[in-house]
Amino acid sequence: MTAKMDALQVVARGKAEFIRTTLPKLTEGHAIVQPRHVTLCGSDVWMLSHAPDEAYPFPTGTTGHEVIAEILELSPEVEGHEVGDFILAIAPDHRAMAERYLTPQKNLLNLPSGKTREELLMAQQLGTVLYACKQLPSVIGKTVAVVGQGTAGLWFNFVLQRLGAAKVIVFDPKSNRLQLARQFGATDTINIREEDPLEQVLAINDGKLADIVVEAAGREASINLSIELARADTGFFLQFGVPYEPTSVNYGKIFTKCLKHKSIVHAGREPGHTSTLQALYLIAGNYVDVSPLLTHRFPFERALEAYEVHQNATDNAVKIVIDMPH
Repeated sequence: MTAKMDALQVVARGKAEFIRTTLPKLTEGHAIVQPRHVTLCGSDVWMLSHAPDEAYPFPTGTTGHEVIAEILELSPEVEGHEVGDFILAIAPDHRAMAERYLTPQKNLLNLPSGKTREELLMAQQLGTVLYACKQLPSVIGKTVAVVGQGTAGLWFNFVLQRLGAAKVIVFDPKSNRLQLARQFGATDTINIREEDPLEQVLAINDGKLADIVVEAAGREASINLSIELARADTGFFLQFGVPYEPTSVNYGKIFTKCLKHKSIVHAGREPGHTSTLQALYLIAGNYVDVSPLLTHRFPFERALEAYEVHQNATDNAVKIVIDMPH
């Protein structure tokens, strides 16, 4: 009889189900790991509800990609790891929301000591932000706007402040996230439900728009707001949030303002995962306190509830940890 495991699967737009599926088999250069903690982010919301129609159904294990796991089996060729080690598992295929996950050696990152596993798991998303910031022009002395203050936006505040931005002006409709934003490096916060974003930026920034704008939400409104906030002729617009589809973007404004525009994704393909390793070092070295991000946790059997809380940001949710069975 073939051994089975429990996994989650996004089977249709807005619908995920628990399924029984075949256990993975060990292959050369790989490890079989047992996910222990999985966290949710904006790309999970995109996969669940906003991907193109033809993308559904997604494969089994979706949408798990921010993962702390325990190594259960190792191919003999794999060096630098041992069975029983806890690791940060890079899962670019988003298939680790399951009791077992097969991953190549290159995607196993050893955990430094000194922090909890849940805290170290925050390095996955911080790593994607560090990777994205490598695409930016120099921010030293510049005014940077960050649209969206989920955990990705909060991490941009942290990195931009460390890179020397003069002003980090952030935008979000939720007051609890704007409060967190200052802890992570924002100099100014704007609640887009209560204030006019353009008026506020001009008032804060001596009548000028932003030198650099980072879009970290992926919604049509946030993308178009980012375009509006960028200074004409010299403005740089970084598209980080996975865009919900369909999306109507004001491309004419990008064109007439002569903006420099860069989209960035696929940090999981970075050779050596250097950005994520740097993120692990920053967290383990107490350069940032990640504990305020960890607001909710759910057992695996309540993962569907966790998706709903995350997608709607109810109960002041910021980062949700799903504890996997073991």
